[in-house]
Amino acid sequence: MGLPKNFFWGGATAANQCEGAWNVDGRGPALTDVTTGGTATSPRYITYVDENGNPGKIRSGEKLPKGARYAVLEDCLYPNHDGIDFYHHYKEDIALFAEMGFTMFRMSISWSRLYPTGTELEPNKAGVEFYRSVFEELRKHNIEPLVTIWHFDTPLYLVEHYGDWKNRELIDLFERYARTVFTEYKGLVKYWLTFNEINNTINFLGKEDYITLTDQDYQDAYQHLHNQFVASARAVKIGHAIDPENMIGCMICGITYYPLTPDPADILENRHTWEKGIFYCGDVQCKGKYPTYAKRLWAEHNVHLDITEQDLKELAEGTVDMYTFSYYMSTTVTTHQVKDTVSGNFSRGARNPYLQYSDWGWAYDPCGLQYYLEMIYDRYEKPLFVVENGLGAYDTVEDDGSIHDQYRIDYLKSHVKTMIQAVDNGVDLRGYTWWGPIDLVSAGTGEMRKRYGFIYVNKHDDGTGDNARSRKDSFYAYQKIIASNGEDLD
Repeated sequence: MGLPKNFFWGGATAANQCEGAWNVDGRGPALTDVTTGGTATSPRYITYVDENGNPGKIRSGEKLPKGARYAVLEDCLYPNHDGIDFYHHYKEDIALFAEMGFTMFRMSISWSRLYPTGTELEPNKAGVEFYRSVFEELRKHNIEPLVTIWHFDTPLYLVEHYGDWKNRELIDLFERYARTVFTEYKGLVKYWLTFNEINNTINFLGKEDYITLTDQDYQDAYQHLHNQFVASARAVKIGHAIDPENMIGCMICGITYYPLTPDPADILENRHTWEKGIFYCGDVQCKGKYPTYAKRLWAEHNVHLDITEQDLKELAEGTVDMYTFSYYMSTTVTTHQVKDTVSGNFSRGARNPYLQYSDWGWAYDPCGLQYYLEMIYDRYEKPLFVVENGLGAYDTVEDDGSIHDQYRIDYLKSHVKTMIQAVDNGVDLRGYTWWGPIDLVSAGTGEMRKRYGFIYVNKHDDGTGDNARSRKDSFYAYQKIIASNGEDLD
């Protein structure tokens, strides 16, 4: 059978990881702009100055000292400031995407490029026009934009002065922002995602071994999520009202979980892990209501949501049209003590003896993608998109400038094969956008050396490089896959 003829092929990026121009043309800062670079073994830090003006830094999830404020420090390197300068290279990059054969490009809008603090009554015109130019360029090349409205880039002002998404006021501020993008880009953009990997807020909670969590931390996390659920539901209704042609989806960080052993305790623990990490957010956004097991999750940490009848009404009325997700790896779940563990993308677990792992501890598991697709489609029966899938790896530039990344080609082909198998088994899959079709800053580590792209960018971890673009072997492999609609996988 194979993939449908109108299947979307493309790639995915995020504004904060590729755009650069962090303080250009009126853009305000986001949390990523005060986040340093790191490595696979050393963390990224968020920098600040205390009430006496002394510099300091914290790790993700840690709280700022009382009286401190976020700050850019002179002696720190902030890779997101420059990204790969997509802001000034977008025409060149889109032409390369078109050469590969893209029919869809997933990207995000930086909230603070349109609303520098998030509180303005009118958007920043330079920001509005930048994205309009990008969308027009994509249209010129017959590439459908798939646009994420929020991709980890709440304006820093809202984080610092409003307490981030714990504050219900952000729902109204996000509504204004969403209404702006739906209005300004009507006719240019039809496919939208509200919140990127929305489940990360609870899925990775407690994975930092340097933080001792309290019930209040869980209260804040679930409230944060609830406010985003309501904001997403409002955005869906607004988007449909402004243009009935709009297709608006959720976006979930998809991880396939397996029980490590057949111990019934492991089987039950695995089910509960799916419920907390994957289904909780998908159920609310696809079904429009909290699932029955939500009460169990809340009770585990004495959570009492600030939730109104109007909230429940809006959740029911603002269900998404499609379910989209990222998929990079699987992980194992067990109630037993194990010594052989791995960690990738904040996902810790016992090593699966049947799988290989990347240099960053990510399990190589194409079968897990098929499992996830079939599980999710059976649960929601909504169109699916794989909007992130990829391999971060070290690349070697040969003397003649070529890059022979067969490992990336193998990863790509193996995942496309299992994707096709899921479609043959009845899954309604509409599109596939490879994460990082062009090298960009890693979200987890802030590195450039962790490269995903089919297109190489001459940019390095120390900030050096001229941003020159060049094609890797995988560029031509993906071009062939797209041209054959996934049939040429030899």
